[in-house]
Amino acid sequence: MSRRIRMAGTLLAASALTMGALTGVASAQGDSGRAAAAKVDNPYSGAKVYVNPDWSAKAAAEPGGSKISNQPTGIWLDRIAAINGTGGAMGLRAHLDQALQQSSGSPTVVQLVVYDLPGRDCSALASNGELGPTEIDKYKTEFIDPIAAILSESKYANSSLRIVNTIEVDSLPNLVTNTGGKPTATPECDTMKANGNYVKGVGYALNKLGSIGNVYNYIDAGHHGWIGWDDNFNPTAQVIKQAATAEGSTVDKVAGIITNTANFSALKENNFTINDSVNGTTVRQSKWVDWNRYVDELSYAQAFRQELVNVGFPSNIGALIDTSRNGWGGSARPSGPGAKTDVDTYVNGGRYDRRIHVGNWCNQSGAGLGERPKAAPASGIDAYVWMKPPGESDGSSSSIPNDEGKGFDRMCDPTYTGNPRNGNNMSGALANAPLSGHWFSAQFQELLKNAYPAL
Repeated sequence: MSRRIRMAGTLLAASALTMGALTGVASAQGDSGRAAAAKVDNPYSGAKVYVNPDWSAKAAAEPGGSKISNQPTGIWLDRIAAINGTGGAMGLRAHLDQALQQSSGSPTVVQLVVYDLPGRDCSALASNGELGPTEIDKYKTEFIDPIAAILSESKYANSSLRIVNTIEVDSLPNLVTNTGGKPTATPECDTMKANGNYVKGVGYALNKLGSIGNVYNYIDAGHHGWIGWDDNFNPTAQVIKQAATAEGSTVDKVAGIITNTANFSALKENNFTINDSVNGTTVRQSKWVDWNRYVDELSYAQAFRQELVNVGFPSNIGALIDTSRNGWGGSARPSGPGAKTDVDTYVNGGRYDRRIHVGNWCNQSGAGLGERPKAAPASGIDAYVWMKPPGESDGSSSSIPNDEGKGFDRMCDPTYTGNPRNGNNMSGALANAPLSGHWFSAQFQELLKNAYPAL
């Protein structure tokens, strides 16, 4: 099975996100005798992006899936075993070898998600990991060090590949929003803040991986519906700065941030802005916005990138926005602003994001594919990416015994009536979902049906 997938993968063309030829950079040939090109400001500019044959085969096997099966998606290294491959899935070396074939000597981005912190995802259960809260040494020596060793091999380091690492989704923002007696605090997040292992782990990963010449690290920065409030915005930037300067790392080992990987927030809300008001009441006072400073991911990512510059990151730091599940098309997509009866009617009638609450994150009903991967699409944005592979579950709808360290989170249960993090609303999740990371055909079909732009 895996052999057939790999053979098919050699025939896949890497997705071209080419935005014009790079100047002054000689193309590498992908062999151990040729030095890698110097680091560039935006790794996606002038580059192809690797198409994962494992994901592509699953997508192509779905009705209508061939329309997107040639798109590049992230490779999730979400446990130690994933480095060498699990359950027929390709390991890191196999992906890098495939990427070299797809590159044909041209600059090619390979997108990795580095995701196995001790006490991982302390505010949720669906994506809990294999390492306990105190296992920072195991994280370093059995997870990060082996990844770094492979990426450092001359075959890959001295090649045309540009390795983009998304560093630890849903980690650092939890230290700000879900600790210290806040209504959303959890004992697990308080533990991770107290022991410092999120900061240490991210710092170690940044330092170890960022020391490799063709590696570009992007730190997860949540999404606007999590960090966009005044109480969370600057404190999250400060925590990211703390991690970026921990364990020997420096801010120069951070190429940028990534937002929306673990969420469905709309890229751009065109029917209302944060500055609108209805009958003298600001949009910020609506139940949906709830005093947030941002209403969509593009404005948030651009502003948060600037906030990092303000706290000491280089002025050319970039940002990625995950658009794999935030299209919100289909028949439910509003064609214009809502009625100005009151501020809630105005916002709810015009918003593209059709979730019940902005805090809902698991396998959302009605979601669609968003903008296709694209390099340099907007000011300050290095690329729109599909780091979360469409069709891979966020978590199971009910408890499923497993050996992957993944628990059951009620936010993935469509009958769940909520908690303080989603305003005690219904979860909005699809039924019959498998474990996080496993293929979820019903979700894939939902994303195809509601894609915007339409397929």
